Amino acid sequence: MGVFAGLVRIEAERFHKATGKTETETRYHITSLKPHAGRLNRAIRQHWGIENKLHWALDVSFGEDLDRKRAGHAAQNLSTLNRIALNLLRQDKSTQLGIKGKRLKAGWSSQSTPA
Repeated sequence: MGVFAGLVRIEAERFHKATGKTETETRYHITSLKPHAGRLNRAIRQHWGIENKLHWALDVSFGEDLDRKRAGHAAQNLSTLNRIALNLLRQDKSTQLGIKGKRLKAGWSSQSTPA
């Protein structure tokens, strides 16, 4: 049984009431799913739902939208470190605190880790 691989092109239009203009956006997705519009739409929406939840968690816990790092690769590097920290905080089961609370607790700790 072979794996179907395809490229999906999705065009979306958005009308902006404030400007009165219609904006058209084209996105491309690579998929191994068979061409079925409903299934592909659900898969793409699920993917963006996960991305949006991650962005929300990073913004709330780390204030990522307030960061103004623009020189060189600073923004990308800081974002990568924030994602690593978020994953580590999510794995910590030693307390029932939320991500923000766990981050504060870690920052207040005077305990050093062994080298």
